[in-house]
Amino acid sequence: MQIMIDIDAEEPLFAQLMAEIKLAVSTGTISPGDSLPSIRQLANDLNLNNKTVAKAYQLLERDKIIATKGYRGTFVHPEAKENVDFDLNAWVSNQLDQTIQACRNQGATDSEIRIAFTNIMQNKIRGGH
Repeated sequence: MQIMIDIDAEEPLFAQLMAEIKLAVSTGTISPGDSLPSIRQLANDLNLNNKTVAKAYQLLERDKIIATKGYRGTFVHPEAKENVDFDLNAWVSNQLDQTIQACRNQGATDSEIRIAFTNIMQNKIRGGH
């Protein structure tokens, strides 16, 4: 697997790394069960900071593209091919857009929505849960 990172691009390095690994999965260059380099090794190979690679790996694991098995290493997730096209950021944006529209339809102002959102994100309001 060859990974190309452009340090001069506007896209963050971790996002470029994620895109490259997702591309390798979708094209079949790497397959479920294949092992991936360790964070340290990949960072060294690409001349990146370990934290950059760790962030990419953490998000890829969250998205079920890769799976970390402790000291045994990091592998392509069994369901990686099915999950590679899911865009969590787009999903979250869509959910928030729908919620904001519903609030506006009930007469809430943008300021009220912003304050409520901030309070919820700071766990000041527990929405009955």
